This record gives sequence, C-alpha cells and structure tokens, in this order.
Amino acid sequence: MMNGKIFIMGHRSIWLFIILASVLTLITFCLSSLDSTLWYKIFQMNMGLQTGHAAPITCYDSTTNEIEDISDVPPEKEDNIFFHETSCSSAAGDGDFVFTPRQACAVESAAKANPNAEVNVLFLSPIRLKDSSKTKNLAVQALLTYPNIRFKHVNLEHYVKNTPLEEWYKSQALKKSLWPTSHASDVMRYLTLWKYSGTYLDLDVVVLKSLHKLKNCAGAESPRALGAGVINLDSSNIGRTMAASFLHELRNTFSGTSWGYNGPGVITRVLQRTCHVKKVQDMTSEHCGGFTVHPPSAFYPVSFEAWEDYFNANKSEITMKMHTDSYTAHLSNKFSVRKNVIVGSRQPYALIAAQHCPEVYATCTSVF
Repeated sequence: MMNGKIFIMGHRSIWLFIILASVLTLITFCLSSLDSTLWYKIFQMNMGLQTGHAAPITCYDSTTNEIEDISDVPPEKEDNIFFHETSCSSAAGDGDFVFTPRQACAVESAAKANPNAEVNVLFLSPIRLKDSSKTKNLAVQALLTYPNIRFKHVNLEHYVKNTPLEEWYKSQALKKSLWPTSHASDVMRYLTLWKYSGTYLDLDVVVLKSLHKLKNCAGAESPRALGAGVINLDSSNIGRTMAASFLHELRNTFSGTSWGYNGPGVITRVLQRTCHVKKVQDMTSEHCGGFTVHPPSAFYPVSFEAWEDYFNANKSEITMKMHTDSYTAHLSNKFSVRKNVIVGSRQPYALIAAQHCPEVYATCTSVF
C-alpha cells in the first residue's frame, strides 16, 4: 500500500514538473519575442522607481487657483505646443510655481525653436499668484521673457466635461490609481490633443529644432517600442480621427495598476489596429492612414537604457553627434532625476542646455 502511494505521488510530481517546465518555456518564448529594452523599462518602472508617482492628487479639487485657466483662455493658434505638470507640488508650498530648471529647459527649448508657436504650460495644481511675474522661481522668471509661453491652470473636472472621458472621470478611476500623477499625465496628453490640435511634449524632452513641419506623428523609442513623449495631431481629418481613437482607447482600457499601460500602451495598441501590423518597424504612413511613426533617431536618439550617456563628459562627442538629425533629446527624467549636471561642464546634457535653453541654464550657478 505504501509503495502504491509513493508511486502515485511520484507520478504526480513528474506531471507537475512537466507542466511547470512547459509554462516556463512558454513565458521565456514570449519574453524573447518582445523587445528586451521594453521589458527592462517595465521592470525598472514597476519595481525600483514607482514610489515617486504615488502622490495624491487632492489638489485637483482645489478652488484656490489664481492664474488664468485654459478653459477661459484656450489656445489661439493652430500651431500649439503643450506641456503638462500634473503633480501637486505647487499646492503644497506657498502657492508659487514649483518647477525645476530641467522642466523649464524643456519649455524654453520649445519656445526658442518655435517662436511662432504658442507654448502652453498647463498646471493641474492651483497656482496662487495673481501676477505670474511676481514668482520667486528663477527658472520661471527666465521663461517669462519669452512672449510665446503661456502658464495656465487646468481644472480637470471642468476639462473633461463634454468629452469622452466625462463619465470615466466621475468613476474616480484616476484617484484610485496606484500612480495618479503619472496616469494624469497620460490622460492629459490624449485629452488635450483631442480638444486642441498641436504637439504634446514630456517635460524631459528638449527641443533641438523647429517642430513646425511635424504633422500627425509620434516616434519609436526602439525598433519594437513606441514612445508617447512626443505626439503631434493636427486639425485635419487624420489628426481628429487619431485623437478620438487614442482617447477612446484610454477610456475603454484604462488600468490604474499598470504604470505604462495608459501612455505608450494606448498609442501602441491603437496603431497596431489602425495599421494592421504588430511590429513598430512596419508602421509606415501608407499602412497607418497617413499617421507617421518616426524612427528612434527623430525623438529618442539616446535610448532610455543608455540615459547615463547624457551625463558622461567622456562620451560627449559621440553622444552629441547622435543628435545631428534629431528633433528632440529625451533625457529620461524618471531615471536621471538624481544625476547632477555640472554647469559649464562637457556633459552632453550641459552642452544641450547651454545651447537650447540658455536663459534657464544661466539661472543655475553650479548644478543644473
């Protein structure tokens, strides 16, 4: 009897081993078929760096804002550029702008390279300054010297009214998210481009040349991974169709438990359906109804895996050459935020800042 039990247990163990081995083999195959850099990024963002995006967003409900609201003063031009600051940092202090020099550098670079565009910097946190020129933030003071930069507030509850996200927002899905400020950024990029035409840029994207000729496009971060840090949607039928597709995809598939599902995930899924292809390298304008996916060199010349190259003076020459034909440089703030840039150094980030955001860079004495 005992031998029979041992035989049965051994038999079950063998089958359990076979099943586990099969599952592991399948997982390994799936992972190997995807871009390794994408899995690296997902791992980093969900494991080591997620806590910085878990801040509450109670400031979105505040009624203490005193700067102009975008609903009252909408963009006046077709050629708009949008940045979004979705943290509640400004509300936590004395009501002045909480805006870092690196964020300001992104804004200045866009305004400098695109003097005819209206550059809108949208804050979801209330700013309690009746006169923005009274700010004590030196970087913001530098930005105010540009006539095409506008600082505006967004009341998100009002902003979503009469949009496909109105009922979704009422469901409190955003406030229940594990990363509400990060997911608010995802919501804002697609919602703003649905409401207005123009170009959305992340606040860690430095503009290197005019974006005026870019129409209905985004960029690949790698041969198999799309980025959502630079997106243009104009007022044409193509632009409006894609804007609606992105926003409906966000509403229908929003996940509050996945960091990247609602940002690059949205644009990837929509384009896979629209272009009828799975691979990014197959997303041509012909396949995608006139929407263009630019190669990594256009917007993300240095991959996020190699973000430290922007801080390595020894790699200055080769890193700068990589940007020769690029529209932007993506500085991967999620990884690089604690890495110093020494003012006046040969670090590539320092060289880029000195050339493309000189007014903001000049406000920094030792560290940028």
